[in-house]
Amino acid sequence: MTTKKNRKTDFSKKVEKAMKDVKVKATKVNDYALNTTEEVVTDTIEIANQWQKVTEKALKGGVQLLENQQNIMFDALETYKNHFVKGRKRFREIFA
Repeated sequence: MTTKKNRKTDFSKKVEKAMKDVKVKATKVNDYALNTTEEVVTDTIEIANQWQKVTEKALKGGVQLLENQQNIMFDALETYKNHFVKGRKRFREIFA
């Protein structure tokens, strides 16, 4: 009978040891997952911040470019208008 009793305590000890090992390993896995997630989120925020700066510069440059193009367009239209008015006067002088 003594052997049966020893086997039960050995089995209980093995189960307790296995449970402790599982808890320790689960804690390590959880800590690793948390640290990895934190690193990923931090890196993502940093990269998004960098892209935001790049986008801001691109938008500022784009707005400046549009302003220049708009000025060129209005200058061209004004020149065309002046040319058309002079041409109209000349046309009237010739045919009127």
